[in-house]
Amino acid sequence: MLGVLLTRHDLRQVTGNYADVLPRPLDDGEGPLEIVRSIIDDVRHRGDDAINELGERFDGSAPDPLVVTPDLMAAAVDRVDPEVVASLRAAAASIDLFHRSEVGGDHVHERDGMTIRQIRQPVDRAGCYVPGGRAAYPSTVLMTAVPARAAGVETVVLCVPPGNNGKVDDVTLAAASIAGVDELYAVGGAQAVAAMAYGTASIAPVDVIVGPGNVFVALAKREVSGVVGVPSAFAGPSEICVVADAQADPRYVAIDLMVQAEHGPDGLSWLIAADEAVVDAVEAAMAELLESAPRRDDIESTLSEGGHVAIVRDGNQAVDVANVIAPEHLQLMTVDAETLVARVRHAGAVFLGSMAPASLGDYIAGPSHVLPTNGTARFGGALGVADFTKDVHVVTVTNEALEWAGPHVATLATAEGLDAHAESVRLRLADIAAGKGSGA
Repeated sequence: MLGVLLTRHDLRQVTGNYADVLPRPLDDGEGPLEIVRSIIDDVRHRGDDAINELGERFDGSAPDPLVVTPDLMAAAVDRVDPEVVASLRAAAASIDLFHRSEVGGDHVHERDGMTIRQIRQPVDRAGCYVPGGRAAYPSTVLMTAVPARAAGVETVVLCVPPGNNGKVDDVTLAAASIAGVDELYAVGGAQAVAAMAYGTASIAPVDVIVGPGNVFVALAKREVSGVVGVPSAFAGPSEICVVADAQADPRYVAIDLMVQAEHGPDGLSWLIAADEAVVDAVEAAMAELLESAPRRDDIESTLSEGGHVAIVRDGNQAVDVANVIAPEHLQLMTVDAETLVARVRHAGAVFLGSMAPASLGDYIAGPSHVLPTNGTARFGGALGVADFTKDVHVVTVTNEALEWAGPHVATLATAEGLDAHAESVRLRLADIAAGKGSGA
């Protein structure tokens, strides 16, 4: 029997701000940020040479090759287990269907002769980052590149760390081919983000950068956010929060807590329950499951630092605590899950009931599994079509509209001391009054 891996926090008597008593992800201070800034500066000034040297330093080998062509991606499909290829295609279809349902027509607003059309236009080049090293993540290739395609992006770029042989694994290449990736580069970490933001001799800069990664990747995206578009959410180490009651199968709860911890260090796994007997049962089930878990060391390491239990008074307090945690994944495994979900305000994705593990969202449900972490679900959401597009407003004005709107423009512009702004409408209003102006 393994030792207890979940740190308990009794919140039943707490009535104030839960943020004051809940542990948060560790703040690594300025160390990682200084490293990230150094890497970005190196790539900006030395380009491909920096990428090759950093690859040897962090990945064990320089990329071989750095540029992976579409024909190399396509060839990998034939080398991958057909059953895996079939599942990749099924997942891609599901992701595509969901994200195409997000794509709507123009929004039109009309008022007294003024018509505003809001046109959603995709960016030209989207950069997708997919982690590697500890494991291959072909699912993340699909969860980033397929939404970009659904949004209408012209060129989809993918960066993924190579293995210690300098090459990208076949299953990732196959996923890239299935997802319709146009350009693939064997580069990872902060150097990949820098290359996509600023460009090198081999990698042309992109307009937006999306995708999850470790703290170095997430910080790098923040650092380049003044140059390229970056979603507001922090897509870092994986997190899960499970709210469970006595009806939940402790094996299901235990394995779902282990699922996110399996990704590796710095993740969070929270169990929230009002019954300590539930916690005991979950820990016993977890100990049993860990005995045969292939990634046991990773799971134990993550849970020892980021495994927590919140013992609460009832379901309402459970959701209040979950809202403060603002987890990437939230599972409500209770008899009243449908009632409780109405109280959820901050979570990347919510899964209801015992038969809806977060792993469904990781692979095939449809919405992207690139979700907010580190509490950023307070203001950010899942990666979606909107992250690859921008709204363009087209304004059409008739004489009638200028006659009611123009005087307000002149008044406000004068108040701000912007005389030319005011004169731009006065000239037109004078022509309308003289019978010379002609609006749309």
